[in-house]
Amino acid sequence: MTDNELMFKVRDGEVGKLGTLFERYHEKLYGFFVRHTGKKEISEDLVQEVFFRVLKYRHTFRGEAPFTVWMYQLARNASADYFRKWKNESPMTEYTEEQQSDDLLPHEQVQEQEEHRLLKLALLKLSDEKREVLVMSRFQELKYEEIGKILDCPVGTVKARVHYALRDLRDEYMKLVGAEV
Repeated sequence: MTDNELMFKVRDGEVGKLGTLFERYHEKLYGFFVRHTGKKEISEDLVQEVFFRVLKYRHTFRGEAPFTVWMYQLARNASADYFRKWKNESPMTEYTEEQQSDDLLPHEQVQEQEEHRLLKLALLKLSDEKREVLVMSRFQELKYEEIGKILDCPVGTVKARVHYALRDLRDEYMKLVGAEV
């Protein structure tokens, strides 16, 4: 059953079907939030908030776009509401563990860990808008068309935002690499 079909069933009162959507998307949403906020606990809370909102606003789902577009719109709103409420909360102070390849030698693992750390720091230095578009396109692997619907802007604008965000990410990373040397 497709995500939209499941959501239509949830919308029409079969709220038990929300469990299937949760199983399909809770890890992706968590990844989205942890890369956007940098905080594990906040990310867990925001995932729960999104699915609460899916249930609360199920009557507004029309299926004109994929379920994921609607879900990420709810996710963006939940994140914005959280940080508006907790203005003094500083995002991006924690780091998540990345999986390492067992094929690497110990000194290569250390180097890879350091590169990941610097890349995360560089991502944190981007504006919320740039970080968000990179997380959606590169980590969540959403199509530009889907991102355009989520952000309510043309695909060309999404492409430009991704381009500039990648450029700025590279610049920030290179500054950090230079600072580390």
